[in-house]
Amino acid sequence: MMKNSNSELYIQITSGRGPAECCWVVAKLLKEVLDDLKSKNIEHQVLSRMDGPLHHTLSSVIIKAKGKYLENQLKEWRGTIQWIGKSPYRKFHKRKNWFVAIDFFAEREVEKLNAKDLQFQTFRGSGPGGQHRNKVETAVRVIHVPSGISVEVSDGKSQHQNKQKALEKMKEKFEILRLENTKEKLEQQWMNHLALERGNAVKVYKGPHFKQ
Repeated sequence: MMKNSNSELYIQITSGRGPAECCWVVAKLLKEVLDDLKSKNIEHQVLSRMDGPLHHTLSSVIIKAKGKYLENQLKEWRGTIQWIGKSPYRKFHKRKNWFVAIDFFAEREVEKLNAKDLQFQTFRGSGPGGQHRNKVETAVRVIHVPSGISVEVSDGKSQHQNKQKALEKMKEKFEILRLENTKEKLEQQWMNHLALERGNAVKVYKGPHFKQ
């Protein structure tokens, strides 16, 4: 269970691979959700949009929101959303109930590089640099203990230089890890398209003007 004090929350609106009508609903819901975020002064950014099969339709959207107690503020949106209306694309289609879903998820808690999590090791450098380099432990290895990622630097003339370079490389590598974790979570959410539940709607909209 996610804590309500999350500083960042990802909001996904998905058609669950539904037809164009469901993708039309996603596009309409995007405006509704963005208007709600603005009215609550919640900082937000649309990270990605997956286009639907027709113009002005969206199969999925990811919004990143920042603030405190976001789940409490936005809980009314989480779940299945129902739209009741005639298809805007298929005149004689009999179906009148269309469903999409809104879900929340947080990025893994690998956000800041903490110096307490770093382990430093020194060793003798190899390669060009002369005998002095091979006799003195100027090379530096930095390990981020919680994740296991590590970097090594040995091309500097002193241990201090190598330590500074190793820290910079670790910061870069850590940022890549953080982004990969986010991407992994997003990809997991895309798979939820296949598991979109029908019924038990938390919100119901009706008609061509998308009114509650």
